[in-house]
Amino acid sequence: MLQNIDGKDLNFEDALILASSGNIDEICEAADRIRRRYYSNIVTFSSNVFIPLTNYCRNRCGYCGFRHKPGDPSGIIMRPDEVKNVLIKGKEARCTEALFTFGEKPEEKYFEVKKFLEELGYSSIIDYLYDLCLMALEIGLLPHSNPGILDKSEIRKLKQVNASIGLMLESSSKRLCEAGGPHEHSPGKLPEKRIKTVKAAGELKVPFTSGILVGIGETLEERIESIYVLKKLHEKYDHIQEIIIQNFNPKPNTPMEDFSPPTLNDIILTAAITRLVFKGKTNIQIPPNLNIGQERELLISGMNDWGGISPITVDEINPNHHWPSKIKLGKITREAGFSLRERLPIYPKYIQKNYISSNVAPLVHELADNKGYRKM
Repeated sequence: MLQNIDGKDLNFEDALILASSGNIDEICEAADRIRRRYYSNIVTFSSNVFIPLTNYCRNRCGYCGFRHKPGDPSGIIMRPDEVKNVLIKGKEARCTEALFTFGEKPEEKYFEVKKFLEELGYSSIIDYLYDLCLMALEIGLLPHSNPGILDKSEIRKLKQVNASIGLMLESSSKRLCEAGGPHEHSPGKLPEKRIKTVKAAGELKVPFTSGILVGIGETLEERIESIYVLKKLHEKYDHIQEIIIQNFNPKPNTPMEDFSPPTLNDIILTAAITRLVFKGKTNIQIPPNLNIGQERELLISGMNDWGGISPITVDEINPNHHWPSKIKLGKITREAGFSLRERLPIYPKYIQKNYISSNVAPLVHELADNKGYRKM
């Protein structure tokens, strides 16, 4: 089945057979061939500042340690001056990306958040985010926002001030939303709602980041199905600039704290199958901070991007998993036979396709070299 795989359109049934075969070495060899064919030996990353706008969220996922609620000592809603301070530090550290992450539609669930926004003159957290993205652009960082599910009007609004937008599909399995599942209490994790957001972003030509969360109780078949859901969307709209293969990590004081995380082979195999499915049509990312000490092994999977790493902020979603430095990541990547290249939150392809608004374009062109990577 792996003979001449480079030129074949791998269907779901064949992908599932391959994933179930146990031939991980051969699968990775094929994925690596395809990766080198389309991306040569370049592996990319972006330099960002992580801005956790609020950790209040209407969803209650069984694995999430980020979510808090009003009254919790660690609950936060960042004020504009706090955001500005992080942005300035990011600019001084030569970052190019302002990564805005926050709980989904918290003002719908918590009066405290609604009141906070109203006191600042906003009716929703999306309106607040819009102005903070403008602030980031003025300071000199390109916003990439992860705001949860959005309707088309919200995506249209955020496109004006974002280089790219992200929403993890996580899983296309409705079963995980049933009683006892990790998404039982998470209305925003219903697959049809997340698929609708990714679709709307495609219709509006928004450079988009998505991906799957591996190890939250999905079956291998459901994992492959999720990959094909993203493939179908990307084939129609050509807007998914990267797919993240993210491994579940159990966190203390969550319902899934005693669940076993996926194995290294689970992550490598999933990334390799994703590469065989997508060929060179999108970038595949594996977060290095969730796999410290295993980076060299990950590079055999066909992945070609490390995602965002920050020199000054922590990953607030996974605060105990620190990002490697640019120097360390470069050393690991080179020793594995690849070249590390810094990119912007919008990939070169989408700069060339002009998938950017007039508000964002000037800064993109200021920061990008003639190939669309970060200017040295």
